[in-house]
Amino acid sequence: MITSKISFGINPQMKKLAEELVPSYIRSLKPYAAGKPIDELAREKGFERITKLASNENPLGPSPFAVREMTNGLWELHRYPDMHGYRLKKALSDLYNLKMENIILGSGSEAILALIAKTFLRPNQEILTSENTFIGFYIVARGVGAKLNMVPLKDYKFDVKKMAESIDDKTKIIYLANPNNPTGTFITKDEFDYLMDHVPDHVLVILDEAYFEFAKNDPTYPDSMTYRYDNVITLRTFSKAYGLAGIRIGYGFGHEDLIGQLTKVKLPFEPNLIAQLGACGALMDSPHLQRTLDNNKKQFARTFNFLKEKGFNPIPSITNFICIKTGSGKASDWLNNGLLNQGVIIRALKSNEMPEYIRVSIGTPSEMDHFFEAMENIIPEYDKKFGLKK
Repeated sequence: MITSKISFGINPQMKKLAEELVPSYIRSLKPYAAGKPIDELAREKGFERITKLASNENPLGPSPFAVREMTNGLWELHRYPDMHGYRLKKALSDLYNLKMENIILGSGSEAILALIAKTFLRPNQEILTSENTFIGFYIVARGVGAKLNMVPLKDYKFDVKKMAESIDDKTKIIYLANPNNPTGTFITKDEFDYLMDHVPDHVLVILDEAYFEFAKNDPTYPDSMTYRYDNVITLRTFSKAYGLAGIRIGYGFGHEDLIGQLTKVKLPFEPNLIAQLGACGALMDSPHLQRTLDNNKKQFARTFNFLKEKGFNPIPSITNFICIKTGSGKASDWLNNGLLNQGVIIRALKSNEMPEYIRVSIGTPSEMDHFFEAMENIIPEYDKKFGLKK
């Protein structure tokens, strides 16, 4: 017997009530747009072979050590997790030579971003950052009514000189994604030093290093843990190189006085038990991390060279993704849809306010082969419509 679903009643006053209850800076927000899930494309197209290269995930999956730790913890799901995250904090403190009081855990680094905004920002206070950086931060900042002052990118990366010139008495927080998402570029040690020389001690700097593991071996990359500024909070995650995006866990480093304030407003028992255990297991398995980095290096080179040979304009990147200039929003949409029709999911960057660009994550050899095959199938028509370099 099929019964209809029960829905809420029609109330003409609800829209007005919702508008009265919600601040204008919330009403004006656009929700975060994630990459299309594999299951969604399978439902739409009926494909059996689908390759997702949209969300910068680890194509090798989680470490077996992480899976073991999470599996062993399943019988403890009736217990609340350690709200202080002692075991994971201890592992991170040993790895980075920090006191545990310098560490905060969260359900992904975005959760810690939200904590920072909630703790340190008020409506109309000003944040300095860049255009074309992580859109999740824009949402977090606008969600507390803060004002975003954005400097254009220069050569696809943060323009530190222009940012230094833009700091004024109203600047409360500076946000840097290094490496930057979605361009994959980074500011160097010299550039970071230049900017920090111009940052007053009372201005908080958020240094988002979600792709740190991919960049750390570059001698010009400024690993924030070699600086330890009192007014810098570093954010990192287990979602990318460690392959744990599905359990949502990240962490932050900072002066204990700043971390202590964040802890006051942090939700209790976050991250959850399985997330904490998975992260601990991931940190045990350095060979898995190295395999991830080795795969990324090889497949990145294949993909970058393929795109160049076909006449595209990929941006040099130090991450596990490549940003590609198509030249127009129409070209990006056409390429995105054409690949979807071939069973390949990439990321069009319209929601990042970069409609003339797309982003491709690096996958396994077979996943990149699928991407190359799909591109070969659609490039002739794409070339006719939009043109490619010869």
